[in-house]
Amino acid sequence: MLDKVKELIGDVSAFNATTKDEIEAFRIKFLSKKGILNDLFAEFKNVAPAERKEFGQVLNTLKNAAQDKVNQLKDALENASEQKGIYGDLTRPEEPIELGSRHPISIVRNKIIDVFSRIGFTVSEGPEIEDDWHNFTALNLPEYHPARDMQDTFFIETNPDILLRTHTSSVQVRYMENHKPPIRTISPGRVFRNEDISARAHCIFHQVEGLYIDTDVSFADLKQTLLYFTKEMFGKSKIRLRPSYFPFTEPSAEVDIYWGLETETDYKITKGTGWLEIMGCGMVDPNVLKNANIDPEIYSGYAFGMGIERIAMLLYQIPDIRMFYENDVRFLEQFKSVI
Repeated sequence: MLDKVKELIGDVSAFNATTKDEIEAFRIKFLSKKGILNDLFAEFKNVAPAERKEFGQVLNTLKNAAQDKVNQLKDALENASEQKGIYGDLTRPEEPIELGSRHPISIVRNKIIDVFSRIGFTVSEGPEIEDDWHNFTALNLPEYHPARDMQDTFFIETNPDILLRTHTSSVQVRYMENHKPPIRTISPGRVFRNEDISARAHCIFHQVEGLYIDTDVSFADLKQTLLYFTKEMFGKSKIRLRPSYFPFTEPSAEVDIYWGLETETDYKITKGTGWLEIMGCGMVDPNVLKNANIDPEIYSGYAFGMGIERIAMLLYQIPDIRMFYENDVRFLEQFKSVI
């Protein structure tokens, strides 16, 4: 009998379990009312008096070993469960993480900002919900001015003086009101116009407008700035300026770059001329300077503006402006490799 108990002690010491069911089965086998230890204690009265002391000591050793083994296995199992809950299953293979990408509008916006920042232009921003003064009147567009019809505006119905800005020129007005010349800033942002949505137009789009005001600023300064921009942005070194009209600049011009006629696509997008319009520009009208409390007798300046979508469509040969707003993952994934 003594040898049997010692053998059971060896079995307990060697036992191992990885689940709660295995541990519970082991506990029932040794420590329950119908378990091995209960039967052995019942046999104690049949042991010879001379062996009872040693048998009792070995039996207690078996009981303590079985109880310690149960506690030890339970603790180990709980620790393993807690570790798995924190870190997951460490034996599982790593899952690849899908890399995102910047939106093409953000990519082009950042490129434009980077180009102009190299020649000292800072970035200024303003509210998308504007008042009539900053969006129209201060920009030489008083009430009932016919040029207001050039931009179909979203007005706030409860207050006709409040509207969604139609250009980021309103940011330039705010900047001039709060800063003294010399001023050299660009204003990127989202604008809104009540237009029909098509492949070439949208009611929501993005602009970057630039403003430079200082003493003795000339049209030649404007031309050199735009030439620098087209070289850096497109790698094109030939531009032309065509007379145009904008209420807040005088004289005003449209800026074209010579895209070339090397491919069939070039013929298509330039309609066989090789020239592409990219922006509008001009010398800041003296009335605009006055409205911003800047003396036009001392200071002069130039301004320019371009649509970010327009630039992005040229750079990446995107045929439909609506693709920028559809959130089609197949379209956006093409820009993963673009910083």
